[in-house]
Amino acid sequence: MNLYLVATLLGRGRQLERLSDALTLLAIAYGLAPLLGLHLHPLASVLCILLLILGVAHKYWAIRVALDAELFARLAASPQRADDTRALDRALFDLNLKAKADDPRDWPTRSQAALALLRRQSLCLGLQLLLTLATLLTLPFTG
Repeated sequence: MNLYLVATLLGRGRQLERLSDALTLLAIAYGLAPLLGLHLHPLASVLCILLLILGVAHKYWAIRVALDAELFARLAASPQRADDTRALDRALFDLNLKAKADDPRDWPTRSQAALALLRRQSLCLGLQLLLTLATLLTLPFTG
């Protein structure tokens, strides 16, 4: 049941990703405003660049979280978890996604590591939201 719970929690990363994508697209649209002949304050350009950087970082963590969500769901349903764990570790190693073919970590430890990825994803989104809010609140005063 713990693996199902972790898979479900990791699956919530998709919702975070959608919101981050919206903020990133908003930053891109705002950053492209000069192409329409609109003047963009230099501070706004910097804030758009920061939002884009955070959006890319968020996308990286979102991809990792989505992969873990699917793997945890698959292994939670597996009747041969030990064999499938070894096969997963070997496949990750064969694809150069892991340094060693053998991984002595148990599933609670792996679960904590996967949830740490979700926290990183959430942190990127939180920073994006704070930066967006700060931009909306300060740009009217900066011209």
